[in-house]
Amino acid sequence: MSQNTAKQRTFRRLMGYIKPYRAAFIFSIVGMLGYAAVDTFFFSQIETLIDDGLTNQNSKILIYGAIFVPVVFIARGLFNFISTYFLNWVGFRVVTTLRQQLFDHMMKLPVAFHDRHSTGDLISKITYTTQQVAEASSRAILILIREGAFVLGLLGLMFYHSWQLSLVFLVVGPLIAKIVGVVSKRFRKVSSRIQTAMGNVTTTAEQMINGHKVVVMYEGQKRESKRFNDINNVTRNQNMKLINTQTLSTSLIQLIASFSLSMVLVLASFPQMLAELSAGAFTTLLTAMIMLLRPLKQLTTVNSDFQRGIAAAQSIFEVLDHEPEIDQGSKSLTRAKGEICFDDVLFRYDEADTPALDHVSFTVTAGKTLALVGRSGSGKSTISNLLTRFYSPQAGQIRLDGENIYDYKLKHLRRQFALVSQHVTLFNDTIANNIAYGAHGEVSAEQIRQAAEQAYVTEFTDNLPLGLDTMVGENGVMLSGGQRQRIAIARALLRDAPILILDEATSALDTESERHIQSALSRLQQNRTSIVIAHRLSTIESADEILVMEDGRVVERGTHAELLERKGAYHQLYRLQFSHETPVE
Repeated sequence: MSQNTAKQRTFRRLMGYIKPYRAAFIFSIVGMLGYAAVDTFFFSQIETLIDDGLTNQNSKILIYGAIFVPVVFIARGLFNFISTYFLNWVGFRVVTTLRQQLFDHMMKLPVAFHDRHSTGDLISKITYTTQQVAEASSRAILILIREGAFVLGLLGLMFYHSWQLSLVFLVVGPLIAKIVGVVSKRFRKVSSRIQTAMGNVTTTAEQMINGHKVVVMYEGQKRESKRFNDINNVTRNQNMKLINTQTLSTSLIQLIASFSLSMVLVLASFPQMLAELSAGAFTTLLTAMIMLLRPLKQLTTVNSDFQRGIAAAQSIFEVLDHEPEIDQGSKSLTRAKGEICFDDVLFRYDEADTPALDHVSFTVTAGKTLALVGRSGSGKSTISNLLTRFYSPQAGQIRLDGENIYDYKLKHLRRQFALVSQHVTLFNDTIANNIAYGAHGEVSAEQIRQAAEQAYVTEFTDNLPLGLDTMVGENGVMLSGGQRQRIAIARALLRDAPILILDEATSALDTESERHIQSALSRLQQNRTSIVIAHRLSTIESADEILVMEDGRVVERGTHAELLERKGAYHQLYRLQFSHETPVE
């Protein structure tokens, strides 16, 4: 597809967002055309003022002119208000719609998409890029219609007084169009680079803010400052390229227009022309030609605004056109029994040379506990990611209650799981609302408190002035790692799902807290299928089956006692963790 075709498609698609607000858009167009008409009408009266008022010394014309001028400017101001207000009203409505669509669509995109795109870049699209669509497009439409109508009005006025002299301006039209066409490609290319650069600015700033403690601790201020300075300068350079292109093209077009004006003056000097034009007509013609330079300049600069808006819209539509998570499942599932089966599952992350899971098979009977142990990167967390359909395996099958998990509706499938991860995500809300976040349907304050008590959250919230109504700060910054993990466990308790995934659920807890949480988790695991990913082997001794993983493969399986007896990989891991105690024989 050619660039022009892509640009036209983007423009038509963008115009589609205006359809719901077309009444307001039409009002703004009426205001723009009215504004241009008033200006043209004002200049058309110069001939009457000079020829009848001054040359013929008609004082009434001058008195009427004194009344006429304020009336014209009142009408001009009214049309300006109508055009500007309604166009911006439509523009901000379109931006609000685009932002909402972008935000909603990003939530539906697969995890793999978010893996490939930086958070800063995506935030920049929601904030900066959508704003560019409104500002650039609104300004472009305003100038295009209002100044375009004014140019047509002035040309009409010029042809009315002397079509011969006015033809000179039409001769340079194709030359101006050619210049505009050449710089359009440049504007679009540079505008696209600016959007990318702004995404990098957001990403770098976000990394510094999120990792502020690390930056300060390891004296990385100079390194981060240099990194931001480099990216900041790239943004400045791209903006300057846009300004340079805009300024040069404007100057060139105005130079061509000035040559046209010079040619008109030369032609007007011929006796035949002088005989045909009165002083008022010649002044009107000359004024119209001079006044043409301003809208011509604005019409060339509007091209950069228009191209910036199109580039921004293309950037947004690229995200909106990404396919959301595939959900071809048709089967409903109210509450699963909880039997899980991995049958010869092979999975490789994008661009990875070796598989994360290499033909893994196992079965977990409903209500039983399966523990996964092994070094980091052995494929333990990948199992939970595949179970919840964050990723799709390249081969093999995963079944829940005997059915392929891809046959279930995605919402119904994920309702069967409660996840407690080592990386706890909390929202900038109250502790109570963070606990209630995972619940399906409405929950009472009593249910929230009960879950909080079972997860020992109330041990620290009871000492806070607002208790469970305390705000946690961004991602729980006001809380310790252990406190955040207790809230995550309370969230899982309240969800009451038939399958529980514990991914290093007690990793951030001190010994006393862990003892409390283990008893809470023991209650939680009753009559539920549990998959426990753990580094601390002491937390999985009572598991019904333990899988020892290495390089994406299951190297050992059995109960705690069986695996110790075999004196294999599990026995070695156990000895490493408990070497300070009595050696295991």
